[in-house]
Amino acid sequence: MIILVDAMGGDNAPEAIVNGCLDAVTEAEGFDILLIGDEVKIREILSKRDYDQSRINIHHASEVITIEDTPTKAIRSKKDSSMVVGFKLLKEKKGDIFLSCGNSGALMAGALFIVGRVKGVDRPAIAAIVPTKKGNGLIIDAGLNTICKPINYLQFGIMGSIYMKEMLGIDNPKVGLLNIGAEVGKGNETLKHAYALLSEASINFEGNVEGNDVPLGKIDVVVCDGFVGNVMLKFYEGAGSFLVGMLKDIFFKNIKTKVSALLIKKEMKQFKKVMDADEQGGAPILGVNGLVLKSHGSSNARTIKNVVIKASKFAKTKVMDKIRDEFVNMEVEEIEQDL
Repeated sequence: MIILVDAMGGDNAPEAIVNGCLDAVTEAEGFDILLIGDEVKIREILSKRDYDQSRINIHHASEVITIEDTPTKAIRSKKDSSMVVGFKLLKEKKGDIFLSCGNSGALMAGALFIVGRVKGVDRPAIAAIVPTKKGNGLIIDAGLNTICKPINYLQFGIMGSIYMKEMLGIDNPKVGLLNIGAEVGKGNETLKHAYALLSEASINFEGNVEGNDVPLGKIDVVVCDGFVGNVMLKFYEGAGSFLVGMLKDIFFKNIKTKVSALLIKKEMKQFKKVMDADEQGGAPILGVNGLVLKSHGSSNARTIKNVVIKASKFAKTKVMDKIRDEFVNMEVEEIEQDL
């Protein structure tokens, strides 16, 4: 298995990306990594570490798509950027999965223009795992589509269900439509139509859910547009950091609280791990003709290590095959006309 990695994307590239990849091959087996980017800079970082050189290779790319670049324009003009080259290598099947921390808009544009959509999928979506009271939940869409049609919510629910079943082994995952109330008929006309479509789909649709239902684990897959999903995801990450920091302040306040902290040290480590965004990093773009993982722009080496290992597990699943099978006969236009 070959994992294609955009070594130049993200706030901390290329140092964090390269070091995270090195940590990943040191910790886990079963995959090799192809680093895409400035070969001179990548080799300089590699030279400072001991590693299995047979598992790390480099594909030179002379350009970088930055966060300031206009997504579509950048994909079309920067042909030798690490992101565009990565997508091309994925399309040519010279790698099994592509990982980038770069410009989200450009990543979406590249996935659509270079890799292409799965037949029947109207819009791909980011599927982000978040911790819940009952284990893990999935937010879809978590940032790609700020304005959605009813058909998009339906397809997000289907793709999210497939991902949770194949990746996390949750049989018949519960799906909820994020809304301002749980009652039928809540929300704007788009959400009302989306509710009708989801109700008729062959998935375990539980109806409307509110924001507080997500961390409580009422549903396994929360369906929403990318604007709301990204806000929820970032709130999760911020709340996690806040809670961990607050507990740390409480337990290290004085000698008595420090003793108490020692007694529950194991439990506190587990809590921190669950709430740590670096542990949950790496969200797939579902609905494109290839395996693509997006990690947040501020990813550090530990995040990248975890995402690379996650990518190796994702590449072994049948998520792509299941999505293709599910959507091959879906006629988007006909469904829209029925509304």
